[in-house]
Amino acid sequence: MTGTPPLRVGLVGYGLAGSVFHAPLIAATGGLALDTVVTSSPERQRQARAEFPGVRLAGTPDELFARAGELDLVVLASPNKTHVPLATRALEAGLPVVVDKPLAGTAAEARALASLAEERGLLLSVFQNRRWDNDFLTLRGLLADGALGDVWRFESRFERWRPQPKGGWRESGDPAEIGGLLYDLGSHVVDQALVLFGPVTQVYAESLVRRAGAEADDDTFLALTHANGVRSHLYVSSTTAQLGPRFRVLGSRAGYVKYGLDPQEAALRAGERPGPGWGEEDESLWGRLGSGESPMTGGGQAVPSLPGDYPAYYAAVAEALLKGGPDPVGALEAAAALDVLEAARRSARDGSVVAL
Repeated sequence: MTGTPPLRVGLVGYGLAGSVFHAPLIAATGGLALDTVVTSSPERQRQARAEFPGVRLAGTPDELFARAGELDLVVLASPNKTHVPLATRALEAGLPVVVDKPLAGTAAEARALASLAEERGLLLSVFQNRRWDNDFLTLRGLLADGALGDVWRFESRFERWRPQPKGGWRESGDPAEIGGLLYDLGSHVVDQALVLFGPVTQVYAESLVRRAGAEADDDTFLALTHANGVRSHLYVSSTTAQLGPRFRVLGSRAGYVKYGLDPQEAALRAGERPGPGWGEEDESLWGRLGSGESPMTGGGQAVPSLPGDYPAYYAAVAEALLKGGPDPVGALEAAAALDVLEAARRSARDGSVVAL
């Protein structure tokens, strides 16, 4: 990419997703340049200008699309309900698009966007950053090495203790907002399960609203049956007073148990930026591999965690646009995950097992 002008990126949204994840990662990626931030909030505009001097500001997406010819990529870190209409506008304007998860509210909408991108010959990628979490990368390595034997059960937990609702669109009960944990954290755990163990044939789910004043699901469980026979049990919750392991994976030869979250989000929130030592985890948090022993009492063998690597996502986006490399997370992959999320919503509503 040396000698090639960087691709000019327009970022729509400067809330948590835009300011903590997308903007810093875009700015840290060779071949990309954060050109414009779109936010109507004067406070967020000041924050963006302070963190990225020289960045251009726009108050609305209309202002951004009015000068689409000055951009090379649009990134959507805006509320979920805007993803489909804004991605459609970007593609129709001839611009490649990165969309934060979930890509859409339905798999049908996701596939329609994928078709539009294919017709226009444009990249449509979905920001599934948790594929580059340290624990996920480590687990993929163990599976590739056959360290667990035949995997029987995959347990994945993305749990928090937030007994008081924070409000906002993410916790809104309005279906148009596409809020709740099933589509938020559930997008991550389902995507990871599909990447690891392939297509799903059956879905069972329990999706509850636990907290007083909450409107959207805040305590959800999914049981997936994969075509290869693996069973995935996935938990996403804001109401977990005692956190379980992030992963517990049980196989015919051994099991792998890992506690704690990847450190990259906390580092980004603290203002740290990718560089030497990025994504590395303290040895005390490494997962353990073994059989017939409790990891809580030191049983099994400590498995060094591979460094987490969120920067790899945008590096792959730049490679795809500049050199024709593969899309790191294609829209049809996101549609497959949405098939599962829609089935989970039906299952929780009807108390049934849904076949795919």
